[in-house]
Amino acid sequence: MLNDQLKNINIILASASPRRHAFLKELNIDFDVQLKPVEEVYPQHLKREEITDYLAKLKAEPFLKSLKAKDILITSDTIVWLDNKAIGKPKDKDEAFKMIQSLSNKSHDVVTTICFTSTLKQQLVNTSTKVTFKALSDDEIWYYINTYKPFDKAGAYGIQEWIGAIGITRIEGSYNNVVGLPTHLLYETLNAIAKDL
Repeated sequence: MLNDQLKNINIILASASPRRHAFLKELNIDFDVQLKPVEEVYPQHLKREEITDYLAKLKAEPFLKSLKAKDILITSDTIVWLDNKAIGKPKDKDEAFKMIQSLSNKSHDVVTTICFTSTLKQQLVNTSTKVTFKALSDDEIWYYINTYKPFDKAGAYGIQEWIGAIGITRIEGSYNNVVGLPTHLLYETLNAIAKDL
């Protein structure tokens, strides 16, 4: 099993997300959280997984000089992709309202990249999940924003929260990806990398 393979390996998760922390715990992976600030800016010509690939690699850069032989650094980035553009995290309530309103009665893609960095190599994996919302009323949107304050979430919503329960009518792909991390990809890739270290 994976946790046996990782016995002598130090997993570093560069994320403050409680959802990502919970997923690694559910996979029985021991890990340390280390955070280094990065300005998440990407070239405007990039699209979909090109954006998340770029940002996941960017988040790894501050750690490159300090990694040791048995370290695996995990960085990740998620965007919501709608109408050929990326939707990030909202700055305030009004922006959150506009974001959720733009997702109402439509399908969008949630795109995530995980970047695995060791002293030997760097590997990127990504995936996309299609999510469809029903037509949401203004009252439903405001209730959600005021109650759950989803300002740390791409697209201004958490699928595992109230709005997901009442508003999402269809999902194609990994549910965990929409929550915050495609755990099946994390598990498969860590298994493969651990054999090489």
